Amino acid sequence: MVLKTFSTKEITPIIESLKTKNSHGYNEISTKLLKISTTYICSPFTYICNMSFLSGIFPAHLKFSDTKPIYMKGERMNPTNYRPILLLTSFLKVFEKPLYIRLSEHFYSSKLLVGNQYGFQKRHSKYDAIFKLTTVILNAFNSKTMAGSIH
Repeated sequence: MVLKTFSTKEITPIIESLKTKNSHGYNEISTKLLKISTTYICSPFTYICNMSFLSGIFPAHLKFSDTKPIYMKGERMNPTNYRPILLLTSFLKVFEKPLYIRLSEHFYSSKLLVGNQYGFQKRHSKYDAIFKLTTVILNAFNSKTMAGSIH
């Protein structure tokens, strides 16, 4: 597999597509701040992204996240009434997208995904899988043959 490197013209729209939020991970850089500084950081970020892809080394500092408890319902003093959320860095969000794009391009062009992998393909959902399974079962029932499924 050959990964084609990215240009700043490809990274800039990825940064601009992020939801503008003030929340941030451990590095305290929000997506709002990242978007404001796009013209200044896009070139170095593209270089880091390309070097990571070409070397196969994921930057260790992007693996860190903040975990915050979010209150759901019930008694506030009961720890079971909270759920954890991970606050990832805005850089990680931008870093993942180019890799996803390149891997998707490779999988589709090489035809590595089979038709029954609904969760990993564009325009395929769990509902498509349910519809196909239901159709197979109903066809087997109508033709008085057997149908099976593995879960």
